[in-house]
Amino acid sequence: MTDSRIAKVQLGADGPEVGVQGLGCMGMSFGYGPTDTEAARATLERALELGVTLYDTADAYGAGENERFLAPFFAAHRDEVVVATKFALSIPEGEPTKRVIRNDAPYIRRAVEASLERLDVDVIDLYYMHRRDVNIPIEETVGVMAELVREGKVKHLGLSEVTGGELRAAQGVHPIAAVQSEWSLFSRDIEGGVVRAAQELGVALVPYSPLGRGFLTGSFANAEQELSEGDFRRQQPRFTGDNAAANTALLEPVRAVAEAHGASLGQVALAWVQQRAAVHGLAVVPIPGTRKSHRVEENVAATRIVLGEDELRLLEPIASKVAGNRYADMAFTSAGRE
Repeated sequence: MTDSRIAKVQLGADGPEVGVQGLGCMGMSFGYGPTDTEAARATLERALELGVTLYDTADAYGAGENERFLAPFFAAHRDEVVVATKFALSIPEGEPTKRVIRNDAPYIRRAVEASLERLDVDVIDLYYMHRRDVNIPIEETVGVMAELVREGKVKHLGLSEVTGGELRAAQGVHPIAAVQSEWSLFSRDIEGGVVRAAQELGVALVPYSPLGRGFLTGSFANAEQELSEGDFRRQQPRFTGDNAAANTALLEPVRAVAEAHGASLGQVALAWVQQRAAVHGLAVVPIPGTRKSHRVEENVAATRIVLGEDELRLLEPIASKVAGNRYADMAFTSAGRE
C-alpha cells in the first residue's frame, strides 16, 4: 500500500474536480449499527490524505444527524473537499423510519436551508435530488434547484435514481454534474438507460453501494444472522434467507480474480466499477462507504488494479444471476420507470 494520492476527474462539463473515488458517509452515523465516532473521524482524515475529495451525505441520513456529524470535518478542510448532500426523502413527524418523496418547491427551499445550517457551510458544492416524485415534472424540480444555484446556495446540481429520459429533460433546464445510482457487480440495470444518456450529455456517474452494501466484500453472508438489530441491511431482500445463500455462491469468480491479483474481494468489485469509465466512456466516481481507515486505504488501492479481458468476462454474468431486489420497496428507485 502506498500513500500516493488518487487521480482526479471532473464531474460534468462544468462541475468540480474530484478524486476518482469518493466516500459515502451515511454509515458513519446511520444505518449500519453502532459507530465508533473517533474511528469514523479518523477515516475521514485518512481518506483526504489519499486524495478522496468527494464526501457524500443526505438530509435523510439520521434525520440530519449525518450532516451534523460531518460539519466539523468540512469546516477544517473547506477548501479541500467537495460537499455533496441531497433532498427529497421527507421524514414525517412522529414516524422516524418512514420516508416520503417530495420534490415540491417549498420543501426544497426548506431542505436546502436546513442542510446549510447543519453542515455549517455557506454553499453546498453538489446538491442532489435524492429521489424522484413522479407527480411533479422533473423540469419543475430542476428549475427550483437552478434557482438555488443563481442565489449562491448551491454550486452544482445532481440527480439520484433517475432514468435516461429524466436526465435528458433535466439537462435541458440546467447543467447536471452527476447522477448517483446503484452500480456494482450485483446491480447493472442502469447501463441500458441513464448510463448511455450520461455519456451522451457529458454527465458523471457516481455509483453508490459499489460494494453491494458490503456483501461483495464477503464480510457477511446472511444479514439477519450476522448483523446487528439496527442495521437496515436486515430488511434488504438480497441479504437474507435463500437469496443470501444463492448470492453468496456468486462471489466465487470474484474470489478467483482476487486471488490472482493478491487483492481482496472488495478491491476487485471496486476495480470493476472504476473500469466502467473506460467501458462506457464517461467519468465514474464510486462512493464506497466505510468507517475504518484501513478499509479506505484498501478501497483507494483498488483504483490502481486493472482487470484483464478474461477476468472481466468471468465477472460479466454475475448481475444476471442475483436473487432478490435491491430494496424491499423498489418504488424508491428508477427501475420501474426506465
